[in-house]
Amino acid sequence: MAASLFFAMVLSACGGSREDFIGARVKDTCDAAWPVCNQVAGCILGTESYAEGRFPGQGQFIVQVPEASTVKVRFFLEDVTAAGEETVVLFHEEGCRARKREAADGRAVQDLMEKFGEFSREADLTGVGDHLIEFESDMQARYVVKVDVTPLRNR
Repeated sequence: MAASLFFAMVLSACGGSREDFIGARVKDTCDAAWPVCNQVAGCILGTESYAEGRFPGQGQFIVQVPEASTVKVRFFLEDVTAAGEETVVLFHEEGCRARKREAADGRAVQDLMEKFGEFSREADLTGVGDHLIEFESDMQARYVVKVDVTPLRNR
C-alpha cells in the first residue's frame, strides 16, 4: 500500500500538467458510432482532439491517416493507485488487414511517467484511410489520451 501511495505522489509531482498535455485540443466524448473493421468506434481522434477515461479497462478510437505515417498514442495519467501488470496499444492497418501490438509492463509505464510526464506507444502505419486503435490496461488510474500523426516522409 505504501508503494502505491508513493507511486501516486511521484506521478503527481513530475512532468507537465494536464492542461499542458491537452493544450488547445478539444475533448471528444467518444459517444458516436463510427464503423471500422467490422465493428464500431466511439470517436475519431486527431491532432485537435483528445479523450479521457479510467483504467482498468479498454478503449478504442479511429485515427485517419492521409499517407504512410507514424501514429503516436500518448497518455497522461492521473490518480494512479496501482501500476498494474501490462498496458497494451494495438495499431491496426486500414481495414484491419494487419496489426501491431505495443505493450509495456507496469514498471515501464511508471518509469516513462516519471521521466517524461506521459506514457506513449507508436507504430508506423502504411495504409491510407481509417485505422482502428485499441488500448487496454489493468492499472488503476484516470487517463487523457491523444494522438499525433507524422508522415513518414518527414522523418
